[in-house]
Amino acid sequence: METLGYAAGILTSLAFIPQVLQIYKTKSAKDVSLAMFLLFTTGVVLWLIYGIKANAFPVIVANAITLLLSLVILFFKYKYRKTI
Repeated sequence: METLGYAAGILTSLAFIPQVLQIYKTKSAKDVSLAMFLLFTTGVVLWLIYGIKANAFPVIVANAITLLLSLVILFFKYKYRKTI
């Protein structure tokens, strides 16, 4: 059962890498919804806390990696914002 958790965690975490690379390459995050990513990141933090409290290592690993990638996207959203 843990193998299934690791597989799911790896796939859902890796899904963010193309977005990170696209933002970095284009130097634009204008099409990324800030509200969605703030809500999503909050949810990932809660899942990470849940995983820690439940001692569920696949949940911890997957959400730690996803949190890192989500924070990178939020950083890029801030860094590449248009200023007038």
